[in-house]
Parts: sequence; C-alpha cells; structure tokens
Amino acid sequence: MKLASVFPAPPSTTASVGLLVLRVVAGAAFMLHGWSKIQNPFSWMGADASVPGVLQALAALSEFGGGLAWILGALVPLASLGIFFTMAVATHFHAVIKGDPFVGHTGSYEIALLYLALAVAMMTVGPGKFSVDALLRKKLAKE
Repeated sequence: MKLASVFPAPPSTTASVGLLVLRVVAGAAFMLHGWSKIQNPFSWMGADASVPGVLQALAALSEFGGGLAWILGALVPLASLGIFFTMAVATHFHAVIKGDPFVGHTGSYEIALLYLALAVAMMTVGPGKFSVDALLRKKLAKE
C-alpha cells in the first residue's frame, strides 16, 4: 500500500487551516451526535428497529469515533469512509424512505448530505498539515 493512499500529502498552510477548522467543528458535532448512540451501541434505535444491532454499532462508532478522528486528524481517510457510509444511509433514509425535503423544519436530509460531502472531501484531500496523519506521514517517509 502506498503512503499517499493512507496519508495524503497535505495541501498549503492556508488550506490546512481551513481543513483544521472544518475538521474540529464537524468532528465535535459528530461526537455529540454519536455520544448517545455509543452509550447503547447495539440498540440506540430502539427495540422495534429494523436495523440489526451490529449496523447500529457501526453507525455509532462511525459518528463518535469518526468525529474524534476528524478532530485529531488521525486516520482521516478511514474515519471518513465510515462517516460516508453512515451519512449515505441517513440521506437515503430521509430523502427516499421518509420523503423528507432537502431543507425542512420537521425533517430533512440536508445535514446528512452535507456531512457526506465533507467525508468525500476528507477522503480525497486529507486532513491537512495540522493533524496526526501529517505527523505520521513525515515519520513514515523518513523510514
């Protein structure tokens, strides 16, 4: 496996500052979204949920753990992949199954789609210079 596929080369310092702000804010939001789910990971959707417990646990881990990974900038492509799939399911659920509008007051899929787009950006661009991934990339490049 190539180093760049796990730890992408960081962009400019200015772009890295922007990525840091996005990572910290979105990561904190994800940790808060995932906090209640990670407390009861196999049944946070309730007893009548049609989603198997293992998938509920993966979603809880993606949200809470992925949010922490974004804040730290650690294993960002992997964390972003988990967030991507979780938000793809959430977007599908709200847009297709429930028929919610893109933007709405009682239900919508805008935030799930926004997080999905952020996950794509983090998978393709990486976390930037101010991250654990950038430090690991430097260390591994020297070895």
